[in-house]
This record gives sequence, structure tokens and C-alpha cells, in this order.
Amino acid sequence: ISAECEQIFEDKMSGTKASRPGLKRALKRLQSGDTLVVWKLDRLGRSVKNLVALISELHERNIHFRSLTDSIDTSTPMGRFFFHVMSALAEMERELIVERTKAGLAAARANGRVGGRPEAFSATERAQIQRLLIKGHTRKELALIYDVSLSSLYKYFPVSGEF
Repeated sequence: ISAECEQIFEDKMSGTKASRPGLKRALKRLQSGDTLVVWKLDRLGRSVKNLVALISELHERNIHFRSLTDSIDTSTPMGRFFFHVMSALAEMERELIVERTKAGLAAARANGRVGGRPEAFSATERAQIQRLLIKGHTRKELALIYDVSLSSLYKYFPVSGEF
């Protein structure tokens, strides 16, 4: 297969690795009208989301993309169509993840689970701390007694006294 490349950049690592010096150098060197050629699409990246983002970036810079063994060439109508389909699949994948996450959170709530970090103080502790503050104890003393950060006390018991 003839690629007629002017320059060749190589990365001696997996397509899944984020730090790819060869790819970074190639992307910096590419100019409008150039074509990024790869041997196989999965060598460029394993995530559809990342591939679509990269090809979109190339498209914005007027740079074509070609995968030799996968017969993909974004300078052709069929190649552009292929990446529109990939982009739609990546968007659908994102939406499905959001949908599953929301369903999982709703199911957890239905089973009595509450998300997020537990409150620093129980209702009883809040009442005790409020009484101690009124009696003149400092927030610093109470932070040591209740083994919490000073900022937690200020969050629940602001200086304005509105607690």
C-alpha cells in the first residue's frame, strides 16, 4: 500500500496511551491541506470519543485523515460519512452513559441510599455545638473536641450567628 508520506512519525506504545510524542509532533507539523496517514485506525486511539475529537480537530484545521488498512479517507465523501457515523455513535454512547448513571442514582435513592458526603454533624451534635457556642466556646476548641476541621464548623455555624 502506497501512502506517499513526506514525513513519518512513530510512537512505540499503545494507541491507548495519552502521552504520544510522535503523534504530538505530527499534529504540530500538519498544515491546512495536509493528510494525516495512519497504518490502522486502532493505532491512532482506541476510544471512539477520542478518535472523533481528533478527526474533528483535523477537520477544523482543514487537514484530511487516512487509514491505510481500514480504507478510510476523509478527503472523500464516503470517508467523511464514516466519521459522521462515528461521531453520532460517540454522542449516543455519551447519552447512554448519562442515562445509565441517572437510572443508577434513582435506583439507589429508591433503596434509601443518599449520594454525596455524609454530614459532618448529626442533629444532636449540631444542637450541642450551638449551645456551646452560645456559652462562649470558640470554634477552634469545638473543632478539636468534635475532631472536625475549623472550616466545617464555620460552614454549619457561620460567624453571623444564623445557625
